[in-house]
Amino acid sequence: EEQLVESGGGLVQAGGSLRLSCAASGFTLDDYAIGWFRQAPGKEREGVSCISGRDGSTYYTDSVKGRFTISSDNVKNTVYLQMNSLKPEDTAVYYCAADRVPVRSPLQPYEYDVWGQGTQVTVSS
Repeated sequence: EEQLVESGGGLVQAGGSLRLSCAASGFTLDDYAIGWFRQAPGKEREGVSCISGRDGSTYYTDSVKGRFTISSDNVKNTVYLQMNSLKPEDTAVYYCAADRVPVRSPLQPYEYDVWGQGTQVTVSS
C-alpha cells in the first residue's frame, strides 16, 4: 500500500525555519513526483513545491521562491521541505502528495493520487 507520512511541523516565530519531512512507503521515489501543498483555514489547497524523483527537477510557487528548498533522499525514500524566513502567511496545514511521473501540472492538487495526513505549521508574528 502506498503511504506518505509528514512530520516536522510546529510553531515558529516569523523569520524562523522549519524542515518538513515526507516519508514514502509502498513505492520508491524514482518513478514519482512528490509535491508539497498547504491549506490555510478558509482557503483552497495550494501547491508549494514539487520534485521529480526521476530527474530531480524542482518547482516552486512564486511566494516561496528563495525561501523554501525541496530535496529528496531516494535511499531513505524521503522528501524534505526546508522552509526559511517564514512569514505568518505561511501558516497552514502542509501535505505531501505523490503521483507517477511525468506530472503535467506539478503544483496542481488534482494531479496527485496519494496524500499524507498533513502537518500543522504555525508562524507567529
